[in-house]
Amino acid sequence: MALGALSPSSLVDQATRRLRDQITSGEWPVGTRLPGETTLAKTLGVGRSTVREAVRALAGAGLVQARQGSGVFVIATEPAEDWPARLRRAGVVHVYEVRTLVEVQAARLAAERRTDADIAALHEALTARRAAAAGDDGAFVDADIALHAAVVAAAHNPVLTDLFAEFVPALRQGLVDLVDLLGLREHDGNPGDDTHAALVRAVERGDAEAACRTLQGELDHTLELLRKTAQTGEGAGAAL
Repeated sequence: MALGALSPSSLVDQATRRLRDQITSGEWPVGTRLPGETTLAKTLGVGRSTVREAVRALAGAGLVQARQGSGVFVIATEPAEDWPARLRRAGVVHVYEVRTLVEVQAARLAAERRTDADIAALHEALTARRAAAAGDDGAFVDADIALHAAVVAAAHNPVLTDLFAEFVPALRQGLVDLVDLLGLREHDGNPGDDTHAALVRAVERGDAEAACRTLQGELDHTLELLRKTAQTGEGAGAAL
């Protein structure tokens, strides 16, 4: 696979893709030293800064590694799987187990750190969850996740907030499928309203232990249902 000059648009992306193709196709096997910046820039028809950014992206993907005084070497022919990709591939039960660990501690912090604005946001989210009971399963699950996200946001820890956001796409479809499979909303369009209201009250009054206990119980119940459906496809009754 011969390298050639690139078109003007998205030069860094194109350069990264072209260099990655050289590696993943086997043209540059593990242990190969990449040509120098000047050579690559000339071959690709771009500036050295573009090459530098492309190599940095390859390093972030785990394909190359710079060695002081020696150059940049290929260390893998397949890119390392990023976190969102791993979550998409993971089973919903495994994702939910980690979500439980993260969110219960977030609830503790939320009870300790919540502001008046956080409390208002929690009540608004609880009201929205109740309103969504009149909608379809997807809308209800979205409203449920939004309430949980409001609890995490009240912890005022940006790492926790970002981590929870990463979980959402992997969680959403699993929860929609669970609601549909078990018919959880056939007789009650708003399952788990009492536990969610109790969670909001606990955070509002600053009761960290109650917030943790309430959320732990709720998430454990749903996790058990997820495990049962993964094993047998059967189950009954749940809060989200």
